[in-house]
Amino acid sequence: MIDNIKACVFDAYGTLFDVHSPVARSAESLGEKADPLSRLWREKQLQYTWLRSLMGLHADFWQITGDALDYAMNVTGADRAMRDRLLEAYLTPDAYGDALPALRALKEKGKTTAILSNGSPRMLESATRTAGLCDSLDAVLSIEEVGVYKPHPKVYRLACDRLGCEPAEICFVSMNPWDASGAAAFGLRVARINRFDQPGDVLPGEIAAVIYTLEELPDLVA
Repeated sequence: MIDNIKACVFDAYGTLFDVHSPVARSAESLGEKADPLSRLWREKQLQYTWLRSLMGLHADFWQITGDALDYAMNVTGADRAMRDRLLEAYLTPDAYGDALPALRALKEKGKTTAILSNGSPRMLESATRTAGLCDSLDAVLSIEEVGVYKPHPKVYRLACDRLGCEPAEICFVSMNPWDASGAAAFGLRVARINRFDQPGDVLPGEIAAVIYTLEELPDLVA
């Protein structure tokens, strides 16, 4: 049990939304290149957020997502004519089936719910609206407010400032082990959702709980 929680704050991409769904929709057209393209796209997308943060050369997540797609298409030899279709699909990624029920259950328990994401405001507005999550969220927070990507402490401080909570009053939920560690090191209470049996990172920050579906979360927080 994670006690004395006022707000549950979720990572978006990988946690609430399936980052591989944009490519999956075009899998038939992409053929055998679909899986390596999707995995490399996501890998480079994350790498570019970290590298740009270290370089002090910020660009929003939409540009980074496009740059990462260009890299992945160049490496895999995927048809460049597919680029615009794939990139636009990232505005409407599929939500995981456990996302909306978990958010609704948390709201019924009186918890504040929010997203804290690398995504740009436009991307997050589109994704949450398309997935029907808007009515179950009290806030959608983008790193664009602080101008640096996760896992910088400024990002996690943003959630505290905007929601009016102390770090220990927030349960942060992420599928990304490095994000979970970053939030825990900052002082948030972290429930890492382990959708794909990934090992946790060897980084500072104590993870409060590991769950395997978001449906476990409402009974975990008090």
